Amino acid sequence: MPEGSSTQKHVAALAFPFGTHATPMLNLVRRLSSAVPDVKFSFLCTAHVNEALFSKKDELDVDKIKPVNVDSGLPEGFQFRGNPEEPVEYFLKATPGNFERALKTAVAEMGTEVSCLLTDAFLWFSAEIAESMRVPWIPYWTSGARSLLLHVDTDNIRQIMGVNVPENKTLDFLPGFSSIRAKDLPEGIISGDIEGPFPEMLHKLGKAMPKATVVVSNHIEELDLTVVETLKSRLRRFLNIGSFTSTTSQPDPHGCLQWLNQREKSSVVYISFSTVMAPPAAELTALAEGLEELGLPFLWSFRGNAEEQLPKGFVERTSAYGKLVPWTPQPEVLAHSSVGVFVTHSGWNSVTESIAGGVPMVCRPIFGDQTLNWRTVEAVWGIGLGVEGGKLTKDGTVTALKVVLSSEEGKRMREKVGVLKELTIKAVEADGSSTKDFKALVEVVTKS
Repeated sequence: MPEGSSTQKHVAALAFPFGTHATPMLNLVRRLSSAVPDVKFSFLCTAHVNEALFSKKDELDVDKIKPVNVDSGLPEGFQFRGNPEEPVEYFLKATPGNFERALKTAVAEMGTEVSCLLTDAFLWFSAEIAESMRVPWIPYWTSGARSLLLHVDTDNIRQIMGVNVPENKTLDFLPGFSSIRAKDLPEGIISGDIEGPFPEMLHKLGKAMPKATVVVSNHIEELDLTVVETLKSRLRRFLNIGSFTSTTSQPDPHGCLQWLNQREKSSVVYISFSTVMAPPAAELTALAEGLEELGLPFLWSFRGNAEEQLPKGFVERTSAYGKLVPWTPQPEVLAHSSVGVFVTHSGWNSVTESIAGGVPMVCRPIFGDQTLNWRTVEAVWGIGLGVEGGKLTKDGTVTALKVVLSSEEGKRMREKVGVLKELTIKAVEADGSSTKDFKALVEVVTKS
């Protein structure tokens, strides 16, 4: 089909440029691009993110996925002052105009009109853009189904529970949420500043989802069947296309896998927190002290200067059994037989990668849906536990690691996460649920 012809399909992918959102969106675009070779894709994101994502272009990207820059909304000469919400707020103020201008650029550069809008679900205003363009709108929720249902049902939750209610009050009126308490919900749903820019965006997102042609989630439906069925009753169409097992080998510049090869089965403590925000320095110190007291082998993906940020002499004293590196090939690390527990911020990607590896978790959530993910890990799935009091202490670290690695409760966690691991493997087989849902998504994209 010649480029620029009226029948050429052009999917515009609109990415959210913060946190770990843009990478999953590009990964989905790459999957679709491989599945539908006669469709072209434009990828709309800020220049800074596009530059990072497309710095190593393969032939597929060069030919089929065109990066198009979107205005970040930052004022000229903007100096980052340490508040991670500030650039997000500037960006949100620039929407939807920045994306509308970028879409015109994409159409001009691709030589064909947009046939379908595939967007990060955070970009709720895309519903109106798609309607004005008379094309299907496919929002992509890069997290799990459980957090999505909370945003879709926010008005219902507020009406039944109220705002700023007792923190241990449960959501037993919502299917699959009887173990979830008010304090487990992301801030802004029924607590905190519910009218702030970010909570308002999530509220509008939830209200817009029923307008979508299809809502797609980075989830495997068997992990939360009740929640998935509830979402299917709320939305026109809901597809779960999670594929938690990595199919591409990542580089290992720091020799993590070779180091793991020398350790006993299920003995290593693997530690990695968010790329966006880590626990406070005092908690990292407490974690280090707990590790040193136990003397367990550990692999720590540590961002920053460990010599300066951790207890004096810690790196040297633990060098015989511990390894600190600035980066790890996390999916491969978690799939390694020597890893026995994952100390994590419980971000969705980390939780799913831990399940894919069959590794139980110790969770220290920091923000967003991470508290909900931790509570799901502990109280719904039974495949890990949160740190006592929600903060890392030396004694709490020691206790949590002992529970997971050397108790009957820890043994049961390992068995349960093994069951979930098998579900995720089956979901991506030829007749698996994720495979079927991805094929259904391809059909929507190609027939739009």
